[in-house]
Amino acid sequence: MITKANKNKARLKRHLRVRKKIEGTSARPRLNVFRSSKHIYAQLIDDVQGVTLAAASTMDKELREEIKNGGGVEAARKVGELIAKRAKAQGHDNVVFDRGGYLYHGRIQALAEAAREAGLEF
Repeated sequence: MITKANKNKARLKRHLRVRKKIEGTSARPRLNVFRSSKHIYAQLIDDVQGVTLAAASTMDKELREEIKNGGGVEAARKVGELIAKRAKAQGHDNVVFDRGGYLYHGRIQALAEAAREAGLEF
């Protein structure tokens, strides 16, 4: 049986393997996703300068009132819409999607599809 610690180790290995290949720039930042059991977080990162350009999560004041469960698929959709809105406000239409070693399923997929529907291209 695989333990929680081993599952996370495997995810981190996948994430590092992918991170070798993708890099966010000022013109096309990296949309990074982190998922915990209670919340989901998304950041737009410029890896060249090492700065976060925009961020959104289920802990944001804008979303806290709307969302009852921060760890659900519906919450991930709202975070995807919010990060896309903030990215477009800064003039970033194209991004590189970094799923953080997670499977493209469930909350990760919901966040990505909502961001695409809100106007981000990746």
